[in-house]
Amino acid sequence: MNTFADQLLVLVFLLNFMVLGTSRINIAIRVVAVQGVALGLIPSILHDFSWHLFLISAGMIAAKGVIIPTLLTKAVRSIGINREEEPYLGYVPTMLIGAVATALAFIFAEQLPLAPQHKELLFVPAAIATLLTGCLLLITRKKAISQVTGYLILENGIFIFGLLLADSMPVMVEAGALLDLLVGIFVMGIIINQISQEFSSIDTSRLTSLKE
Repeated sequence: MNTFADQLLVLVFLLNFMVLGTSRINIAIRVVAVQGVALGLIPSILHDFSWHLFLISAGMIAAKGVIIPTLLTKAVRSIGINREEEPYLGYVPTMLIGAVATALAFIFAEQLPLAPQHKELLFVPAAIATLLTGCLLLITRKKAISQVTGYLILENGIFIFGLLLADSMPVMVEAGALLDLLVGIFVMGIIINQISQEFSSIDTSRLTSLKE
């Protein structure tokens, strides 16, 4: 496996821990952006140049590294919320759970009946660990915009799985996935805006106070 691709996947692991351990929403958005750029570079590193792989990489870098983080940053500025002050679970316990999940991802990946050329790669454990990181963020964070970052990281895990099949992924499938992602972000942006207008807060735990 390409050494640089290995290093990028190690960076993905480190970014997972960084986003689990930060209370600053802007930093979490930047982590998602860097992770998106890192993943966007991997297809062109692993395989010979083709327009298919170029479009996958360019689309990933543009959407996950630039467009979506820019939209989220603007949303944070307009709402005026900079920190996730009271998550459902503290940052240290969340990081410890993330560490255990990462270890279990390596153990689980070893048990899978993978193709011989995939057994020694970091893609499967990185994908599983990133998926679990996204799920942890969705479960443990109260702010809707923090949950959006969790959704983005979860989608990064799905993308890592797809990298194993980069040679056979049709461009339209990738375009459809990116379109779904963009639509999801826009919808969540609308929801965040409505929550902020109605409650002067984007704390999703307050939705439990709604009554008929």
